[in-house]
Amino acid sequence: MFKVARASQYLAITGAGIEDIKLSKKSWVFPWQSCTVFDVSPVNYTFKVQAMSAEKLPFVLPAVFTIGPRVEDDEALILYARLISPHDKDSNHVHELVEGVIEGETRVLAASMTMEEIFKGTKEFKKEVFDKVQLELNQFGLVIYNANVKQLVDVPGHEYFSYLGQKTQMEAANQARIDVSEAKMKGEIGAKERTGLTLQNAAKIDAESKIISMQRQGEGTKEEIKVKTEVKVFENQKEADVAKANAELAMKKAAWTKDAQVAEVEATKAVALREAELQTQVEKMNALTRTEKLKAEFLSKASVEYETKVQEANWELYNKQKQAEAVLYEKQKQAEAQKAQADAAFYSKQKEAEGLVALASAQGTYLRTLLDAVQNDYSCLRDFLMINNGIYQEIAKTNAMAVRDLQPKISVWNHGGEQGGGSGNAMKDIAGLYKMLPPVLDTVYEQTGMQPPAWIGTLRGAEPKQVTHN
Repeated sequence: MFKVARASQYLAITGAGIEDIKLSKKSWVFPWQSCTVFDVSPVNYTFKVQAMSAEKLPFVLPAVFTIGPRVEDDEALILYARLISPHDKDSNHVHELVEGVIEGETRVLAASMTMEEIFKGTKEFKKEVFDKVQLELNQFGLVIYNANVKQLVDVPGHEYFSYLGQKTQMEAANQARIDVSEAKMKGEIGAKERTGLTLQNAAKIDAESKIISMQRQGEGTKEEIKVKTEVKVFENQKEADVAKANAELAMKKAAWTKDAQVAEVEATKAVALREAELQTQVEKMNALTRTEKLKAEFLSKASVEYETKVQEANWELYNKQKQAEAVLYEKQKQAEAQKAQADAAFYSKQKEAEGLVALASAQGTYLRTLLDAVQNDYSCLRDFLMINNGIYQEIAKTNAMAVRDLQPKISVWNHGGEQGGGSGNAMKDIAGLYKMLPPVLDTVYEQTGMQPPAWIGTLRGAEPKQVTHN
């Protein structure tokens, strides 16, 4: 029996004449041999693995693995045919086998890491699980085509991630209160700084938008030129086909005309020849008594007339053939001229398209060279392009215009030289503290207009301010 497997299947043949297992897509199966058809398409396995970190904190790790046989490796495919193919790949046996390998490796790896390391290093954790699970699946001839590890989930009764989220929210709220207080204290200076940052960001976004717009415009122009070139080539090809068809039709008409005229001439000459023959016979019957000389004259005259008419017919036929050949030659030359024009236009458009492709390729090579030079750092490449195109200079000008109206006020206080020694040094820190009060109180007064309490002192040049307490 000859068996053929489908695109996603293999034939596993055992029996007489085969030492171990023979894998094939199509083969003859003899009566003393056994053949099993198995599918090699990958299968998705969804799990929720419960593990525990190094701090004894349990968690749930949802994951989806796409696993199938390693079809490009013959030895792995034989292992799969021997160990897994006897079972249905969607059966509980295969599912429990894969789940056991994944859960075991995940739990061992999670037990060696803290919860913070697992949470912050999800990518590294996923890679470690992927590599360790793949090592175990190699002995079954399986390979992981894709692994999707989702976010960690709390185990009921152990709300670690919930508490961590609440902590983060409280820290954010407290930080927001602190930021509000600082914003109120900074006042107009903070507002102007925000305005400056807004102008910087706006200039940066405008610059990036212009770059993207130029790129999109170049791509659109390239596609438009390509479409126009293809349309022109198609039109020229159709015109050439029409000219060729017209030339062929003219040739056929000339051939038909020639055949008709030749047939007509032949018919006419055949009739004339028959008439001459009959006339000759009549004259022979009526002039039996005439001499051989008269008979020769009549025969010579008929022959001359016959030759003359044949020459005239041949000359007329020759003229018509030459006229048909001249018309055909003219049509051929017209078709060749149209084809030459179409080829020239196509060559011009082709060279124009090749120039645009070469320009785009050169720009792509230039960007790839820059990207390789900065070791695939897209931020560094963007900064270089912005510097090279003068974007940062424009941003600097914008920043300078934004802050040119800022006039910071600087107060300088001089406390005089330090004196004293011995027991006077013990009061040095206290004296320094009191020396800091005048500039601080003066700055508060300049910024808010509030004076210090009367028991501390009065600032020079400051007008008293009434404070009402409700």
